[in-house]
Amino acid sequence: MADNEDNVEIGENYGEIKMGAGWFLTITLASSERYENEYIEIAKERGGQKKARFNLNPKYTRTLGEALIKFADENKLE
Repeated sequence: MADNEDNVEIGENYGEIKMGAGWFLTITLASSERYENEYIEIAKERGGQKKARFNLNPKYTRTLGEALIKFADENKLE
Protein backbone atom coordinates (compact mmCIF):
# COMPACT_ATOMS: atom_id res chain seq x y z
CA MET A 1 0.00 0.00 0.00
CA ALA A 2 2.92 2.36 0.64
CA ASP A 3 3.73 2.45 -3.08
CA ASN A 4 0.19 3.60 -3.88
CA GLU A 5 0.34 6.52 -1.43
CA ASP A 6 2.61 8.40 -3.85
CA ASN A 7 -0.20 8.26 -6.41
CA VAL A 8 -2.75 10.00 -4.17
CA GLU A 9 -3.07 13.76 -3.72
CA ILE A 10 -5.60 15.23 -1.32
CA GLY A 11 -6.39 18.92 -0.93
CA GLU A 12 -9.31 20.94 0.36
CA ASN A 13 -12.48 19.85 -1.51
CA TYR A 14 -10.36 17.84 -3.97
CA GLY A 15 -8.62 14.49 -4.25
CA GLU A 16 -6.81 12.80 -7.11
CA ILE A 17 -5.50 9.29 -7.74
CA LYS A 18 -2.99 8.78 -10.56
CA MET A 19 -4.01 5.59 -12.35
CA GLY A 20 -1.51 5.33 -15.25
CA ALA A 21 -1.49 6.05 -18.99
CA GLY A 22 -2.46 9.64 -18.18
CA TRP A 23 -5.69 8.71 -16.35
CA PHE A 24 -6.74 10.21 -13.01
CA LEU A 25 -9.59 9.36 -10.67
CA THR A 26 -10.72 12.68 -9.20
CA ILE A 27 -12.90 13.30 -6.17
CA THR A 28 -14.39 16.77 -5.87
CA LEU A 29 -16.79 18.45 -3.47
CA ALA A 30 -19.16 20.37 -5.75
CA SER A 31 -22.39 22.28 -5.30
CA SER A 32 -25.50 22.61 -7.38
CA GLU A 33 -26.87 26.11 -7.76
CA ARG A 34 -30.08 24.72 -9.21
CA TYR A 35 -30.83 22.39 -6.29
CA GLU A 36 -28.85 24.34 -3.65
CA ASN A 37 -27.00 21.33 -2.26
CA GLU A 38 -23.53 19.82 -2.19
CA TYR A 39 -22.45 16.54 -3.70
CA ILE A 40 -19.30 14.50 -4.23
CA GLU A 41 -18.29 14.05 -7.87
CA ILE A 42 -16.10 11.04 -8.66
CA ALA A 43 -14.72 11.25 -12.20
CA LYS A 44 -12.27 9.50 -14.48
CA GLU A 45 -10.23 12.14 -16.31
CA ARG A 46 -7.52 12.29 -18.93
CA GLY A 47 -6.11 15.38 -20.58
CA GLY A 48 -8.34 17.60 -18.45
CA GLN A 49 -11.54 16.07 -19.85
CA LYS A 50 -13.93 13.99 -17.79
CA LYS A 51 -14.69 10.69 -19.51
CA ALA A 52 -17.00 9.26 -16.87
CA ARG A 53 -18.44 10.64 -13.66
CA PHE A 54 -20.62 9.69 -10.73
CA ASN A 55 -22.32 12.01 -8.25
CA LEU A 56 -22.66 10.89 -4.65
CA ASN A 57 -24.61 12.32 -1.73
CA PRO A 58 -21.96 13.45 0.83
CA LYS A 59 -23.65 11.54 3.66
CA TYR A 60 -22.65 8.26 1.93
CA THR A 61 -18.97 9.15 1.37
CA ARG A 62 -17.61 7.42 4.45
CA THR A 63 -19.85 4.38 3.88
CA LEU A 64 -18.54 4.07 0.31
CA GLY A 65 -14.94 4.30 1.49
CA GLU A 66 -15.46 1.65 4.16
CA ALA A 67 -17.26 -0.62 1.66
CA LEU A 68 -14.36 -0.29 -0.80
CA ILE A 69 -11.84 -1.21 1.91
CA LYS A 70 -13.96 -4.20 2.99
CA PHE A 71 -14.34 -5.30 -0.64
CA ALA A 72 -10.57 -5.07 -1.20
CA ASP A 73 -9.83 -7.01 2.00
CA GLU A 74 -12.33 -9.80 1.27
CA ASN A 75 -11.06 -10.20 -2.30
CA LYS A 76 -7.37 -9.92 -1.33
CA LEU A 77 -6.84 -6.84 -3.51
CA GLU A 78 -3.95 -4.45 -2.96
